Amino acid sequence: MRSATSSIPSNSTLGSGEIPGRGPRSQAPRVNLRSLTLAEIDEWVQRRGFKPYRASQLAGWLYNRPPLPLVQMHNLPADFRSALAEDFDCSLPLLRGRSDSRDGTVKMLVELGDARVVESVVIPREERLTLCISSQVGCALDCAFCATGRLGLARNLEPFEIIAQVMIGREAARPQPLSNYVFMGMGEPLANYDRLMRALEIMTARWGLGISPRRITVSTAGLVPQLERLAKESSVNIAVSLSAARDELRDRLLPINKRYPLSELIAACRRLELPRRKRVSFEYTMLDGVNDAQRDVHELVELFKGLRVKLNLIPFNSFEGCGFRCSPPDRVEAFQQRLLAAGIHTTVRKSRGRDIAAACGQLAARQRGGADTDTGGLPAASERGATAASGQFATREDGAALAGPRADPRESGGGD
Repeated sequence: MRSATSSIPSNSTLGSGEIPGRGPRSQAPRVNLRSLTLAEIDEWVQRRGFKPYRASQLAGWLYNRPPLPLVQMHNLPADFRSALAEDFDCSLPLLRGRSDSRDGTVKMLVELGDARVVESVVIPREERLTLCISSQVGCALDCAFCATGRLGLARNLEPFEIIAQVMIGREAARPQPLSNYVFMGMGEPLANYDRLMRALEIMTARWGLGISPRRITVSTAGLVPQLERLAKESSVNIAVSLSAARDELRDRLLPINKRYPLSELIAACRRLELPRRKRVSFEYTMLDGVNDAQRDVHELVELFKGLRVKLNLIPFNSFEGCGFRCSPPDRVEAFQQRLLAAGIHTTVRKSRGRDIAAACGQLAARQRGGADTDTGGLPAASERGATAASGQFATREDGAALAGPRADPRESGGGD
């Protein structure tokens, strides 16, 4: 993956490109340590007059181990740790709840520093263990079949809040290592582009989490300029949420289509420079009586002419007040077979985590200050204590009670 060079957005101290540690204090919130790249850590170390090797030493503590407070980073000198505490926010989101599905899916409720919450999910599938990551608190796109869209957009997640989900997910998956990472949780990842790119840099760098870009997929509802930019600036996989092959229907299901209609979206997909054996991935949520007829098959075939695609059919997962039903299994299978007969590589995703509202389209952690927080069947955090069950972790700036075992060796790269 090419290095993401965009700075942290302007609501944080690094927005102007300044590294904290010298000069007048900014009124902006302090940058969180786990939003920093190695180059920025190194610059700060030099400005503060510490030995250069402390930068890589600190990066190892931040990204290659379970989160620990500064006081427990035992081989860092006290004056170095004091300087970090002075210049940076050293907190991490809290794991406030965990819900386990009968099928092995694990949903995690993650509380952010402002008491807002997001959800992320560990999904077992054949030989893979996939982490579904959120990129925003809520979502502004208001897709008709997605529970997150009902929340509206509260704010973007910062890079460290994305990284924290990976760390929490790794702990929840133990003793197995995570194999794949998908940005298909709450929010539209490409609407939070700069922070997403910084998180991807940290995730894929050798000094960071060391994840192969081939194991990461970013999904989008169709923000065309950002989609094309992501393809040029990163080597992660891209998936497009389609769910309709004509503008009249897609306008209703995914309102972003009114801004970037199918003609623009598909034209952008045709411009993507893909390796010879790679296909453009599309996701198609199956809605009973809405987009599952023979007409829809024909329109998909026409839409994809001349384009190497992989189409993933997703049986709709219901939620309260949605107004949709899932297409019957026999209709989903018939839909798939017709597309296969037309030469379109088509798969059907098996739903996971429905019993804990963790399946695709069901993530809707409500924010505090209004309705009660939706914990997916979990007791509220106040009933469970500051952390979830034994072996899970939560990090606070004051260094209170953290988790446990050392991280597994970082996952090696490999094929999809």
